[in-house]
Amino acid sequence: MSLESNKTLGGIGAILTAIGSVVPIIGIIGIILVLIALKGLAEYYNESLIFQNALYGVIFYVIAVVAAAFVLTVGVFSGILAGASAGSVLLFTGGIILAAVAMFIFYLIGVWFFKRSFDVLSAKSGEKMFNTAGLLLLLGAILTIIVIGLLLMLVAWILAAVAFFSIKTTNAPPPQAQTLPPPPPS
Repeated sequence: MSLESNKTLGGIGAILTAIGSVVPIIGIIGIILVLIALKGLAEYYNESLIFQNALYGVIFYVIAVVAAAFVLTVGVFSGILAGASAGSVLLFTGGIILAAVAMFIFYLIGVWFFKRSFDVLSAKSGEKMFNTAGLLLLLGAILTIIVIGLLLMLVAWILAAVAFFSIKTTNAPPPQAQTLPPPPPS
């Protein structure tokens, strides 16, 4: 894929990821598009860390959801098996808190990897807005405990979209040069 198509995919994917804070299925599609774009940009800039870090980030996002679902399911079934008593309510509440903590920890790790991916992409592309987007993404993830974090993450993905669309082709390395055969003798 060309640099232009990767820029477009990344920009659209980041916008869809921002919208995904309201409609989760759109966010999933957005993350997939961002991953495809980062894979193409990693190949273009010959820097595998751009894609690897983002892939690790997505893996930790998935682990966050699975861990929270598992702990929450165990908490619910433990509460049901214990019956309607004070202990079951405490067990259920503890399960919800444990699920939230597990999800939060794995989510932070995932965001950290995305930040690293954006940092490497910023260095390779010369587009400093990726640094800002990565930092806001990390700060937003930390502050999701309070609602302001969700707003920061929304802004971070919008900045990432702008950064994708702003990648200059002049800062990019030229495609692999092909050696031309010598001119025929005259």
